[in-house]
Amino acid sequence: MIDPTVLAARRARLTAALGENGLDAAALVPGPSFYYLTGINFHLMERPTVLFVCADGRLFAVIPSLEGARWAAGMPDAETEYWQDSSGFEAAFAAISGRMEAGSIGVEGQRMRVFEGDALRRHFGNGGVHDAQQAIAGIRLCKDTTEIECLQKAIAISETALASTIAKVRDGMSEREILGMLQIAMLESGAEGFAFDAIVLSGAMSADPHGEPSGERRLQKGDPLLFDFGAAYGGYNADITRTFFCDHVQDEHRAIYETVRLANAKGREVSAPALSAHDVDLATTQVLRDSPFADLIVHKTGHGLGLDVHEAPQIMEGDHQALQPGMVFTVEPGLYRSGDVGVRIEDNVLITEDASVSLTSFDRDITIIGG
Repeated sequence: MIDPTVLAARRARLTAALGENGLDAAALVPGPSFYYLTGINFHLMERPTVLFVCADGRLFAVIPSLEGARWAAGMPDAETEYWQDSSGFEAAFAAISGRMEAGSIGVEGQRMRVFEGDALRRHFGNGGVHDAQQAIAGIRLCKDTTEIECLQKAIAISETALASTIAKVRDGMSEREILGMLQIAMLESGAEGFAFDAIVLSGAMSADPHGEPSGERRLQKGDPLLFDFGAAYGGYNADITRTFFCDHVQDEHRAIYETVRLANAKGREVSAPALSAHDVDLATTQVLRDSPFADLIVHKTGHGLGLDVHEAPQIMEGDHQALQPGMVFTVEPGLYRSGDVGVRIEDNVLITEDASVSLTSFDRDITIIGG
């Protein structure tokens, strides 16, 4: 349960952001920001469930009746209209819009669905709904002590599980077999869930950054084996990638790996307050560009990490968001040669008052497993 004073402070940050952006209110559907502001985790389903936070601090909500008890207990200060499946939700939206008298509503454009947006436009006016993704996401940029502790726990669980898994990996195992071992190890180590569908790819398939593990592909000697995964704990997500080699490593693959390792080290080294996400991306990617493998670059350096696996800031060229203490993001350079090999090394970095620290500590040196 989140301390009510913490929730109040978070909502105050949102109301300030609304004022700065000329918005009367924000409308949020279930998801990370909804949970961040309420401490209540609803599933995003077919029933519209909307929290309204007004720039003057008032709280309103449209909530399905079947969620009423949990909502009333957790959010007693929200003026709420409950609705039944049998009667529909239109009257609830109409009642709330009449009480709020808000002319401009900000929504998370990357989360709000069409049918909820349509309901808002019907009751607040076609021109009254605006994409406020950046303003709303901005309140979650800097993590507090409790959030960082949850991230550290998720990361520790993930790293323990990875160590346990690679100790058991042998050539001849399928990707899905190895994935199953990893998932069991995470749960046994204390994971409350998985941050996302983990990626375990061997051989040439490691060159697909978001490939799907197969029950048919089996690890062979000389293969790279890429893990991209994370445990979830307290609502927060780890996101870690390591690449290993089975039995031995080819000289060319070793050279690619060492290039990625140096780029990862550079990204972690330069990350500090006052630099921008753009600066970190340029410094990291420049190591890759200056190598013989510049043509194997396919993605940016990283992304913010927290309640969402991918959130602001984006560690990429063109994102001039200044890094601030409390921000957590990934540094995950990679090189990918189609049909041959993919290497990615991903760490989770926390910006401190005067520098940065890697919350991940799993060995980054080239490691031979199985065989």
